[in-house]
Amino acid sequence: MDFTTYWQYSDMVTRTLFFLLLVLSIASWVTGIIRILQSRKLAASVADDLSAQIHSKQVSLVESDAASRRLVIEQTLLKHIGRYRFASERGLPILGTTAAIAPFIGLFGTVWGIFHALHNIGVSGQAGLGQVAGPVGEALIMTGLGIAVAIPAVVFYNLAIRINRRVMYHANDRAHDLLAQSSELAAVQQAPIQKPAVQRDTTNQVTQLTKQSNADKQAEHYHKSAPSQL
Repeated sequence: MDFTTYWQYSDMVTRTLFFLLLVLSIASWVTGIIRILQSRKLAASVADDLSAQIHSKQVSLVESDAASRRLVIEQTLLKHIGRYRFASERGLPILGTTAAIAPFIGLFGTVWGIFHALHNIGVSGQAGLGQVAGPVGEALIMTGLGIAVAIPAVVFYNLAIRINRRVMYHANDRAHDLLAQSSELAAVQQAPIQKPAVQRDTTNQVTQLTKQSNADKQAEHYHKSAPSQL
């Protein structure tokens, strides 16, 4: 007996469960492949995209004070990191749900198939080993199908979770760098402009030399005028 024979003698419940597993399998494969490709693309571009967003925001905040600028930058970073997290988790519920319920759907199909096979055997009145082993073995096909659907969904889910962790690591790392650069820029802009100490010392020396020169000229003039008066 093969799957064709099992399908021929299966009822509407078993066929419904089979089509449900088929739909879950197709959905998990399509969602898993798309999710992994998009997550890898996001991991490669998240740092540059976050820097571009903050740079455009800083241009519009040139005339703002340091506290307001830092607050706006922090809010912008939190908003975009939240968007990256939401984008990276899109499709994961489908994979997780498929991985969780597919084996149980297959198990339910097996239980129902065994019940259906035993009922038919009871109606026919033939209870030999050959009449029991075949239908029961074919009913176990549903359990195998459920496991076959769940395994790829689990693999895709774990791969997507790992890539998403890398996405969030790159986003948080670049966010800390941008906040540090913003703090350094604010500290430089708030620092008071002071004249160099060398310039002040040079000015004092010039003033002292000028005073000394005037005193010498007055003394020389006094010595020249003193003999003429005698």
